[in-house]
Amino acid sequence: MDAQQGSPTGRALLQGRSRRIAVLVVLIAFFMDILDGTIVNVAIPAIQGSIGADFASVQWIVAGYALTFALFLIPGGRLGDIYGYKTMFLIGMAGFTIASAFCGFSTTANGLVFARLFQGAAAAIMVPQIMSTIQILYVDPKERQHISAFYGAIAGLASVLGPIIGALLVAGSLFGLGWRMIFLVNVPVGIFALVAAWFALPSAKSPHPLKLDLLGTALALIAMSMLAFPLIQGREFGWPTWGFVMIALSVPMFVLFAWSQRRRDAIDGSPLVVPSLFGYRSFLVGILICGTFFGVVGGFFLTQSLYMQLGMGFSVMEAGLTGIPFSLGVSVAAGLSGPILVPRFGRLVLTVGAFTLAAALVALGLTAGHFGKAITPWELIPSLILGGIGMGLIVAPVFNFVLVDVPVRHAGSASGVVSAMGQVGTALGVAITGVVFFGRLAVTDNDYVSAFQWGTGFAALAMVGIGLLTFLLPRYARPQEGAALH
Repeated sequence: MDAQQGSPTGRALLQGRSRRIAVLVVLIAFFMDILDGTIVNVAIPAIQGSIGADFASVQWIVAGYALTFALFLIPGGRLGDIYGYKTMFLIGMAGFTIASAFCGFSTTANGLVFARLFQGAAAAIMVPQIMSTIQILYVDPKERQHISAFYGAIAGLASVLGPIIGALLVAGSLFGLGWRMIFLVNVPVGIFALVAAWFALPSAKSPHPLKLDLLGTALALIAMSMLAFPLIQGREFGWPTWGFVMIALSVPMFVLFAWSQRRRDAIDGSPLVVPSLFGYRSFLVGILICGTFFGVVGGFFLTQSLYMQLGMGFSVMEAGLTGIPFSLGVSVAAGLSGPILVPRFGRLVLTVGAFTLAAALVALGLTAGHFGKAITPWELIPSLILGGIGMGLIVAPVFNFVLVDVPVRHAGSASGVVSAMGQVGTALGVAITGVVFFGRLAVTDNDYVSAFQWGTGFAALAMVGIGLLTFLLPRYARPQEGAALH
C-alpha cells in the first residue's frame, strides 16, 4: 500500500507543518467530545425548566450519549479501518455537528434525548479515527509518547473547563439562547473542523481490517437497552413488573452476546470483544474497576449539580465554579501518580485513591447534612479537593494495570473494550445512582439534602468495593510496548 493510500505501518504519512495542522484538527475534535461529556451536567436544571424534562429524561440526556458512544465505539473503529480514517472522521464529525444543532434547537425532552443518542453514536464514529490518525502521523515511539501525553493533557483540560464553559454559556445566554448554547457552540467549531479535516488529514486505512460484527453490535445494543431502560424509566412508571422482567431477560441476552463473540472469533477472528482477553485476571478485574469507577463519577456529577442548583439554590455560575477545586485535585494527583507514585508504590496508589474518593464522598454527605440549606460553595471545597485527589490517583494509572498482562497483539482491541466499558459504566452509573437519588427525593418530599446524602453514601460504598478489587491487580504495571493509543 503506497503513501497515497496510506498505511498504519512504516513512515509517517505527513511531516513538519502539515502533520502539526492535521493533529491539531483531530485534537480539536477530541476536545469537543470530552467537553460535551462534561458540559451538560451544569445545564441540566436550566434544561428542566425550559422544556419540562422529567427526571427520567434528565438521566437519558446524560446517560444516552454515553450509552450509544459505548455501543458504537468499537464498530466505529472498524469502519475507519475498512473505509479510511479520514472518510469516517468526516462522517462522524458531520453527524456530531448536525446532532449538536438538533440538541440546541430541541423544544421537547424526547427530542433532546433522541438528539443526544444520535450525538453519542456520531462521536463513536469520530473518536476512533482521532486515535488512528495520531497513530499513523506519529510512528516513532518517542514522538508517539510525547503526543500521547499531550492527548491526555487535552482530556484533562476539557474536563476542567467543561463545567466552567457550560456555566458561562448558560449564564451569559448569548442571543437569548440560554442552555441551548452548550450544544450550538459545537456547530461553528464542527464546521471549521470539517473544512480543515478535508484539506489537512491524510487518506489512510488499515491494510488488513477486521470485519464488522453486526450481530454482536445488535446483541450488545439489545442487552444494554434491556438493562438501562427499566432502570431509568421504572420509577416514572411505578416500577411495573415488565421492568423487572426486562432486567432479568438482559442476563441471557448478555450470555448470547458472549456466545456470539466466541463463535465470531472462531469463524474469522473479528469479534467486537476478543474472548481470550477475559482469561487475564488483571483485564477482567480492571474493566470491572473502570466500569464501576466511571459509573460512580458520572452519577455523582449529575446528582451534585441537581443538589446544588435545585436543592440549595446555587446559581449556575456558582455550581460551575464549584467544580474547580475538584478538577485541581484531579490534575495534581494525576500528574504525580503516573510518573512518580505508581513506579514506587504500584497498585497501592489505586487502593489509596479509591478509599480517598470514598472518604471524600462521605465527607460531602456529612457536610451537606451539617449545613443544610445554609451551605455555600466554600463549605464544599475541602471535600471536593479530597475527592479530586482520589480520582486523580486512579484515572491516570488505571489503564496500565488493566492492560499489563494483555499481549501486544491484542492491545488495541483491549484498549477499545476498556474505553467502551468506561462509557457503559457512566451510563449505568447515572441510571443506578438515579434510582437511589430520585427515589429518595420521592419519599422525602424533595429533600435534596437527604437525597444527596444517600447518593454519596451509595457512591462511597461502590468506591470501597473498587478499593478491595485493586488487591486482585498485579502489584506493578509495566508500560505496553507498541500498545495502541486510546
